[in-house]
Amino acid sequence: MRLASIDVGSNSTRFLVAEIKDDSLTLVKSGLITTRLGQGITSGLLLENAMERTVSAIEDFINEIKTYNAQKIIVGATSAVRDAANKEVFINLVKNRTGLDLRVLSGEEEARASYQGVLSGVPLSADATLVLDVGGGSTEIIWPDHKGINYVSLPVGAVRMTEGGYSEKEIGELLSSYLHIIRQQEKKLSMVAVGGTATTLAAISLGNKQYQPKLVHGYILSTVEINRIYYMLLDAGQEGRKKIIGLQPQRADIILAGVNIIRKVLEGLSLGEITVSESDILHGLVLKLYQDMSKQKLE
Repeated sequence: MRLASIDVGSNSTRFLVAEIKDDSLTLVKSGLITTRLGQGITSGLLLENAMERTVSAIEDFINEIKTYNAQKIIVGATSAVRDAANKEVFINLVKNRTGLDLRVLSGEEEARASYQGVLSGVPLSADATLVLDVGGGSTEIIWPDHKGINYVSLPVGAVRMTEGGYSEKEIGELLSSYLHIIRQQEKKLSMVAVGGTATTLAAISLGNKQYQPKLVHGYILSTVEINRIYYMLLDAGQEGRKKIIGLQPQRADIILAGVNIIRKVLEGLSLGEITVSESDILHGLVLKLYQDMSKQKLE
């Protein structure tokens, strides 16, 4: 069965077409446009120009998806839409322009989709894997304990922290209470990071002039390497960062905040490395769509 997902994030809008058989997912096509729907995120409102950029990207993606004969498309929106006072305006705009229903994910739904997506593509044990999903508007942390899987969604994202002018110390303080809870786990956890900040760090470390998903997926970044890249980005300044190989110029303004979130989580959990995953919420959304369709067949 060939299905597609579209992830409407605070910084970028992305799509995935995948072939699914027996809960196993094979990538057919994916794409990304930096739409910055979360522009002005601290105001609590989605801006008209940002909504227009994003809907246009969704329309482009739908046209491309059609060429791959996907049977159905799921469209999920995360923090920027979830937190906006005028989200109904955007939901109606998507519906009127595309005919698709935009599913606004709760923080827990977002975390679950990310976790399921990661485990579909990374050969790690579910009971020893912590997933960190750093987005534009929020950060999701998913971790196991003896009772099961825990999910938390925090309003600590790369765009939100940049626009709010949060310092490295303040970002750490926003995360600290949850990191303290996770530290109480007796089992040693491996950390997998998803999202544009993590994949960008991998691309910079690899020196990718052109983004290469197969090299990024499963790439291990040590704390030492992440710190090296962070200070290189800091010293370069915003304009200088646009010239750094592996970094999309559109991400130059928010990358420091995103990296600081990852650094503070590593520091707070006393971990020495992350594994970067290309399998993420897009994969989780497609699997969710497949599972829902399978249930409907059985009913």
